[in-house]
Amino acid sequence: MRKIYTLLAFTLVLISCGEKKPTSVAAIISVGDLKELTAKKKEITANLETINADLEAINNAIAKKDTLKKLPLITTFTAKEAVFKHYLEIQGSVKTKQNILIYPEMPGILQKVYVKEGQKVSKGQLLATIDDGGIGNQVAQLEATTQLAKTTFERQKRLWEQKIGSEIQFLQTKTNYESQRNSLKQLKSQQNKASIRAPFSGVIDDVMKEAGTVIAPGQGSEIFRIVNLDNMYVEAEVPERYITSIQKNKEVKIEFPVLGASVDSKVRQVGSFINPNNRSFRIEVPVENKSGNVKPNLTAKLQVNDYTDENAILIPQSIISENANGEQFIYTIKNKKSNNEATAERVIIKTGKTQGNFIEVLENLPAGTEIIDEGARSVNNGQVVKVINK
Repeated sequence: MRKIYTLLAFTLVLISCGEKKPTSVAAIISVGDLKELTAKKKEITANLETINADLEAINNAIAKKDTLKKLPLITTFTAKEAVFKHYLEIQGSVKTKQNILIYPEMPGILQKVYVKEGQKVSKGQLLATIDDGGIGNQVAQLEATTQLAKTTFERQKRLWEQKIGSEIQFLQTKTNYESQRNSLKQLKSQQNKASIRAPFSGVIDDVMKEAGTVIAPGQGSEIFRIVNLDNMYVEAEVPERYITSIQKNKEVKIEFPVLGASVDSKVRQVGSFINPNNRSFRIEVPVENKSGNVKPNLTAKLQVNDYTDENAILIPQSIISENANGEQFIYTIKNKKSNNEATAERVIIKTGKTQGNFIEVLENLPAGTEIIDEGARSVNNGQVVKVINK
């Protein structure tokens, strides 16, 4: 009898050592390696598929035996073709090609300033004058001598046409007149540099020098900043992967967060150079500025149309589920009866681009299909449901 008890105890010890205690998910996540994690995932996935299959079978059995027919209530909508436009969202900055500093072209004393900051000016309008250092007097004197040379040349020309005088006299008077005229033209050009005029129509943004200041051409002698706020545009950098989809004349929605305003426009120019530092190319989008509130360097958000499908099928993203294989699916209904009872059917779909809460369906969903909307997360494949669309 004692030998029997000893053998029984030994057998119990062997059995207890051979038992494998199940490992929890939390424990594997905490201390498990990749192999253990992968194995546990496969185990859970297999169990999930088994549970779903069992649940579906039970639901079907209940549906057949339930005489009261307590059916899940759902709503549906019909898949329709629609125009789908996808927009790429990027950030840009407002710029203008007419935003320049005006420098003097000759040294001297700034004699008079005729404009103020914020004043609108027209192209060619006189902004300021510089003391010309006596060039005006030289011009007046040269005009008199040029007029005399012209009169002498004209008289000599008439005499030469009458065969009076020598050819050399005629040529000398002609050369003298042309020389005087060219000198006068050059001196007047120098005199014009004493008058500073607006190179284009715009607004005087800054007056940097006061009357009486000694100025000279070169850096540091800026007198005005003039800006044209009519011809504004937004410049933005676009990642190079969109180079085939972002083209000239593509639709663009421009939003100015600071102003709380937005405008519609089109891509005016697409850069031909890829910046090697950030792998992007530049685009320009013109902006209307009727209010004058759009200023250079203002931040703008762009939505550029990079994809359009004229006959797209769009569905809400919220009704899409995913199975253990990573496939996306939705539920449709079939065999709809006059009392609005129907059968739910799982449909595997392939999706494309998204815009807002909607996503484009590329495959396996023809137009006219009735899709479950509300209740899509609580039904199963083959389950009888009740449609309560109003």
